[in-house]
Amino acid sequence: MPQAQTMTLDEKLATINQAFALKEAGDREAYNRLMKTVPLPPYLAKIAKDKIGLEFFTRTGWNLSEAEAEFGQDWLSR
Repeated sequence: MPQAQTMTLDEKLATINQAFALKEAGDREAYNRLMKTVPLPPYLAKIAKDKIGLEFFTRTGWNLSEAEAEFGQDWLSR
């Protein structure tokens, strides 16, 4: 699954703020779609993989670019 480029902290915060504005406006689908563009922190990705499983990532489409940078491109399959 393709991943977005690395985001700066300011870009992450701006995207999250924009997503919350969409949620407050009642557009939950756009909120979810936008939130998934923000890289999931590696520690949360690892916990989700261990507790929820690989299917979670293949089904939901979260941005895993930071986890891949920290753990390697094949971390999900290991």
